[in-house]
Amino acid sequence: MERFEVGKRITELREKKGLKKNALANLAGVSPTYISQLERGEKRPTVDYLGYICFGLGVTLSEFFRAGKEYDDLYSAIDKLSATQKRALIAFLKCL
Repeated sequence: MERFEVGKRITELREKKGLKKNALANLAGVSPTYISQLERGEKRPTVDYLGYICFGLGVTLSEFFRAGKEYDDLYSAIDKLSATQKRALIAFLKCL
């Protein structure tokens, strides 16, 4: 994921949660300036800082890197499966 794509994703998730940049910065423990620089693609976060931002956004790192909105319903349905159901789904998909 390119620098501008990371920033775009942060903006997308922040706006989806209804957060202002200052609110996200407070939740993530970073400066509002840093959030702005990330969203504009001027900076590239370390994994640690991206983890803090994801925490502030209420998403995991894997959710952050998901393909996009068109798959949200699918991911939501998969997240609701039990561990046994997820293993069965993976086995089924491997057969395809």
